[in-house]
Amino acid sequence: MLGFTAIAVVVLWLIFKKDSNKAGIVTSVLLVLFFSYGRIYEIVVGFKIGNFVIGRHIYLLAAWLIIFIACTFFTVRTKINLHNLISILNIIAVILVLFPLVNIGIYKFRTRDIQQDIATVQQEEETVIVKNSDKLPDIYYIILDGYAGSDSLEEFYDYDNHEFIDFMTEKGFFIASKSRCNYPWTYLSLASTLNMEYVNFLSEDAGIESDDRTLPYDMITNNKVWKFLDSMGYQFVHFDSSGWGPTDRNRNADISIRVNRFNEFYISMIHTTMLKPFEKYIITDSGIQKVLYSFSNLGRVNQIDGPKYIFAHIMTPHPPFFFGADGELIPEAEYRLDAYWEKEKYLDQLIYVNSMIETLVEEILSGSKVPPIIIIQGDHGARSTLGNPRGDREDPANIGWLYPTAEMLRESTPILNAYYLPDAGSNLLYDSISPVNTFRLIFNIYFDKDYELLEDKCYYSPYWQPYDFYDVTEIKDYTDQQ
Repeated sequence: MLGFTAIAVVVLWLIFKKDSNKAGIVTSVLLVLFFSYGRIYEIVVGFKIGNFVIGRHIYLLAAWLIIFIACTFFTVRTKINLHNLISILNIIAVILVLFPLVNIGIYKFRTRDIQQDIATVQQEEETVIVKNSDKLPDIYYIILDGYAGSDSLEEFYDYDNHEFIDFMTEKGFFIASKSRCNYPWTYLSLASTLNMEYVNFLSEDAGIESDDRTLPYDMITNNKVWKFLDSMGYQFVHFDSSGWGPTDRNRNADISIRVNRFNEFYISMIHTTMLKPFEKYIITDSGIQKVLYSFSNLGRVNQIDGPKYIFAHIMTPHPPFFFGADGELIPEAEYRLDAYWEKEKYLDQLIYVNSMIETLVEEILSGSKVPPIIIIQGDHGARSTLGNPRGDREDPANIGWLYPTAEMLRESTPILNAYYLPDAGSNLLYDSISPVNTFRLIFNIYFDKDYELLEDKCYYSPYWQPYDFYDVTEIKDYTDQQ
């Protein structure tokens, strides 16, 4: 990126070498546009005029190009003395370049990163001292994005997942075989689970026609589960590994663990500059590294002293599909974020995830001084029958993103929901428990709370109108909602 900037400066200098003032102005304009792009995009993304979305990269890039051409044309043709303008533009350019550095400093101040060996945290972190803290179990909450339930895998993928389920059962896990997600979209599902409540009130708070995700995102960051465990003396260990905004980082974490594939400076520069539209091509292997790093290091967190609440949202077996069934990498050209219909690749990635989970479970159980609590959960199920979320919403093939059929619900709502609850805690679990009751039950068992278990229900809402909830607990066709 810095190389690109240097080349641009040299080219512009050659073009305007007869007038260094004009060369400086055009160069400064280029730098201002380049370094401000990402921040402006964050403001306008998703902005609509009527039903037309203008807050997209293609339109903002076009606007930036027009501005640059217009400024260049004006600079070349004008006879006005532009000396003062040069100073102003230079100051703006310097400020924009400094922004990423300031953000990095703030982030470093707020969080503690483990980039090499998690064991070194023992020497760097202060352990919270609470009564009987040595007897409190570590709590692992691991979300496997899009991991479908066994019934769904058998019906839609012709796959019997019994070997994995049998392994987990033999290790002491309870598998809620009839569990379904409470909501079909990740940000609603996690907002509900982490706050131990249904989020249908967002219809009023955000507006039934709104697609603004600010409120559920904030609920994920500042959730009730973390707040309660913090009050009990737990350290919040957050794996910054999802690559998805609300769970990629959490400012409330006592310890943040992330892949250092790209350092903070370059990541910040990519996010805030004109490189942002090309981010997925620049950081092609970031998703792979995050998945592998999470599985490699979750089993080592128990080396940190004191009771810990460990949160990891791992973006798999959800697409893009990186891995074959044996862990071999799929060619980059085949990576697609919305390739839900590629059933064979989904299944292969799930099979590889199974093997990584088995290894991880053995590491956690063998390395824990106090038997831990482990929750391994899908936030929603598979989606091969729903169509393309980025396709034409009027296309019947994509109707599932608006109003699902019974077939779509049978595939997309059953989830993996596995619990390791020591000291006979699993005796209170039941086959149809849903994520909204996960921490209500755990807090009742291990912390003498008295939460009432909610009725296990499943709600759906159109992809483009996420707060228009309707109850789909009963599996049937809901296409008449149109």
